[in-house]
Amino acid sequence: MTTFLNFPRSCARFFLSLSLAGRIGLGISVFWILIAIFGAWIAPYGALDFGDGPIFGSWTAAHPLGTDFLGRDLLSRILLGARYSIGLALVATLLASVCGTLLALLSVVIGGWLDEGISRVMDSLLILPSKILALLMVAIYGSSLPVLILTAAVVYMPGAYRIARSQALGLNEMEYVTVSRLNGESKMYIACRDILPNMIHPMMADFGLRFVYNVLMLSGLSFLGLGVQPPNADWGSLVRENLSGLASGAPAVLMPAVAIATLTIGANLFIDSLAIRKRSRAGS
Repeated sequence: MTTFLNFPRSCARFFLSLSLAGRIGLGISVFWILIAIFGAWIAPYGALDFGDGPIFGSWTAAHPLGTDFLGRDLLSRILLGARYSIGLALVATLLASVCGTLLALLSVVIGGWLDEGISRVMDSLLILPSKILALLMVAIYGSSLPVLILTAAVVYMPGAYRIARSQALGLNEMEYVTVSRLNGESKMYIACRDILPNMIHPMMADFGLRFVYNVLMLSGLSFLGLGVQPPNADWGSLVRENLSGLASGAPAVLMPAVAIATLTIGANLFIDSLAIRKRSRAGS
């Protein structure tokens, strides 16, 4: 009960410990995450509602962000699309980071042929251009939601593995790990109790960066018509399908791009603030 009551205070202390840019970035990031969770409930119109407004209409009281190429409410489309743009990227990044971290721990703790084999496989994936690999996987297996998640995870897992392995290699040589080894502790104990807890902060920062990369990559695939398919749409799809309104300056082209930009900028501001906060605490 005491821990539950202290949680708001801990959140407040954490928020105040960030720089101004970090607080702004955290606020933007939390805002879009809440939109992804609750957007379907607060959207004025449903996903399958056919447009009753003008094609590429401007801002009005009925349609605050204008209408798209079919006269549909763009605000509703953005609110509904957030769950795909953010949800797919979040699940894919979580999968990539967790798998990369676990493989790195196994490689470092066990070593030998396992470390060599996993590292060479990851190196092979790492040297392939990420966009080409993503296009290849989508072209072969289609563009269903599970394939998009798996594609993004495979593309960014080697980078997460490399970061985690470099952290684990340094921690594996620390004195407290040597003591645990001399005390006869198992390799699983050393990995989970001695090494992993000290990797959390660097891997969380890496997680944030890879989340931004995944948002941009999945939006790019949707812009090319290889991402989320109709009648569903993410923000990249909204930009692509309303591209013909660019000449007339329709809000339908601008607003989804603004959503992508604000999410990525907010996440980057928050991640940069975490890095500055960590350096300042280490210096003190």
